[in-house]
Amino acid sequence: MTQPTSAVRDRVRSLPATELPAYVYDLTALRAHAATVRNALPERVELYYAAKANPEPEILTALGPFVDGYEVASGGELAHVAKAVPGRPLAFGGPGKTPDEISAALEQGVERFHVESAHEMRMLAELARRVAPGRRVAVLPRVNLPAADDSLAGGSLAMGGRPTPFGMDPTRAEPVIRQLTGGVFPQLELRGVHAHLASGLAAAEQVAVAESVVSWATGLGVRLAEVNVGGGMHVDYGDPERRFDWAAYGTGLARLTERHPRLTLRIEPGRALTAYCGWYATEVLDVKGSHGEEFAVVRGGTHHLRTPATKGHDQPCSVLPVDAWPHPWPRPAAEGERITLAGQLCTPKDVLARRVPAAGLRAGDRVAFALAGAYAWNISHHDFLMHPRPGFHFLGSAV
Repeated sequence: MTQPTSAVRDRVRSLPATELPAYVYDLTALRAHAATVRNALPERVELYYAAKANPEPEILTALGPFVDGYEVASGGELAHVAKAVPGRPLAFGGPGKTPDEISAALEQGVERFHVESAHEMRMLAELARRVAPGRRVAVLPRVNLPAADDSLAGGSLAMGGRPTPFGMDPTRAEPVIRQLTGGVFPQLELRGVHAHLASGLAAAEQVAVAESVVSWATGLGVRLAEVNVGGGMHVDYGDPERRFDWAAYGTGLARLTERHPRLTLRIEPGRALTAYCGWYATEVLDVKGSHGEEFAVVRGGTHHLRTPATKGHDQPCSVLPVDAWPHPWPRPAAEGERITLAGQLCTPKDVLARRVPAAGLRAGDRVAFALAGAYAWNISHHDFLMHPRPGFHFLGSAV
């Protein structure tokens, strides 16, 4: 799906230049991918979508038939997701939860809380007593487990296995678990444990992480109903055709569930579910040379699609040539084989892709940047220079 699907290609070509840039999402492709992921997972593996990756209501709705619930990480996400997909199970994670956020989650009837510290557990217990009297709130302490060998070396982001603000070290988590099982907080129910250690891991690495988390959890001597092993399945922007092997991952998790027949596993992918269904489409405004290199300036830029600037990669893209040139002035065109695609911002960091093979690229041609279905618009600095915001197009019914 790195090349635009036919539906995306047609929509991008049909849009007037004044309606670019635009995000174009192929919901049919998204549902097909989500179904493949769901079918690869064994029965006792629950699939929650990490809404932070892309919280657009149409995306959340399209995923509905294939996920068991949604993970939210703020009060704002909680309210947004609860409105977009009402009645669906929610898990509330993330560090630094405020009392107001926890109270809102309790009022909303959130299914599970991922507790990040002993302080957060005490706060949750007191607020549960006030807001949800008579109800036992399900809790999964988040644990920052040490990583064995180099099992997290392939990850792009480390949330565990080293000093981080996420979760609790095992020595701090164990007293919390004893308090939960010892009746210190009757408002809270220990449902299981949660550990999300890294993002950007391949299937074999993810299986190894899951095995280490389950081994630690089942060695506590406490009966647990579930273990959440997090998300972080890799999406390779440098080699988009190198996909996460969901079949191998599902096979590894099946072996794990067979060894623990009373345990439910939960995973929380975000980027790996939605990245491939979205494209950021724009128009080339100018083509020019500078000190031996050629640049194309496009509408928009990294204030709409932040990932290439923050992660230091080149966003995969496709050129959609446009033959018409409606202006009386000459049309600039690339003279060489490779060209760097930059945005409209007054900063040299506003680069979307470097030295793209695009011989003959002209002003007025269109470019569709792939893998823009996750951590794109929703993490970008939208208002810098106050350019117009992009349009949003969702292709294929969401129901």
